[in-house]
Amino acid sequence: MNIYVGNLPYSVTKEDLSALFSEFGEVGRATVVIDRETNRSKGFGFVEMADDAAATAAIEALNNKDMNGRGLRVNEAKPREERPRTPRGPR
Repeated sequence: MNIYVGNLPYSVTKEDLSALFSEFGEVGRATVVIDRETNRSKGFGFVEMADDAAATAAIEALNNKDMNGRGLRVNEAKPREERPRTPRGPR
């Protein structure tokens, strides 16, 4: 199951995220989304867990949990919507 984790403290690393979720089961991959321009966390990430029961337990336990003064938002990730690509750069 792919899990969305929002409202992360900007200091959280993928290792921190993996450690947090590994209490509930094996973590396949953990990522923190980084802004390309500032190279800083955008405050959200994703965790992949193979065991759906462990993933569900993690979601229930960690949703609204306080992490460094921020209440985490944790739920099953929705598939990404296809959006038209817009050109980047100077116009």
